[in-house]
Amino acid sequence: MSEPLLIGLDIDGTLVHEDDSMSPRVADAVRAVVDAGHAVVLATGRSQPTTESTAERLGIEPSHLVSANGALVLERRGDAYETIHVETFDPAPALRTIAAGLPTGSFMVEDATGHRRYTNGMIDWSLDNAEQVEFEQLFETPAMRVVVMSPDHHVDDFLEIVESMGLHKVSYAIGYSSWLDIAPDGVNKATGLARVAELLDIPRSRTLVVGDGRNDIDMFQWAVAGQGRAVAMGQAPVEVKAAANEVTATVGGDGLALVLEALLRD
Repeated sequence: MSEPLLIGLDIDGTLVHEDDSMSPRVADAVRAVVDAGHAVVLATGRSQPTTESTAERLGIEPSHLVSANGALVLERRGDAYETIHVETFDPAPALRTIAAGLPTGSFMVEDATGHRRYTNGMIDWSLDNAEQVEFEQLFETPAMRVVVMSPDHHVDDFLEIVESMGLHKVSYAIGYSSWLDIAPDGVNKATGLARVAELLDIPRSRTLVVGDGRNDIDMFQWAVAGQGRAVAMGQAPVEVKAAANEVTATVGGDGLALVLEALLRD
């Protein structure tokens, strides 16, 4: 085999379907590239427990994981993952700004330990290690990640409202449905993967990243700028595909498997 690649993989919409199911073909392809000696790193907005559980479902033990959209970087040491980098921020200014513009929104704050505090109406999210609180209690500890949901708004309307807020000193990305992920300023999947690439001594020219969401755009731009490969899933929004230098099939069409299988044939 030639020199190993750093393969950064988004989870939702890339590795798993909307119902969290995983295609056996995709799982087989991921294991095959690991067996071939490549460094697979899951890069996701998910929390540490669900990132780790996805790796377990795949049957792999990556040396590193990037969670919370880059705010949390984990390294496997023995039988467990340990935090090697974490970034937090004061969530109060962003939360107050968003709540003023989205009075019917629901909110969740995840701190550096992975503990979550959420307000009424936060649905369709893992609420393990979590407690429901009043809005003002969300400000009590520094946040690694903030999630905002506003099911009353169509995603395009939600995008317009959030973009008009002029959020400062935070990084944010909007999902397919009306939810918003907020990270510390300048922190994203790309910054997390860059740390891993440095630790593994793999140049950006030997990176392959695959994703489907707006929170993958920074990761794509990072790879492309270093002459690496950035592959958008077929169902990705137009602006996500524009940031990539390749497009594969949809998650339903096993788009990730097609990319990885082709890699092994080359």
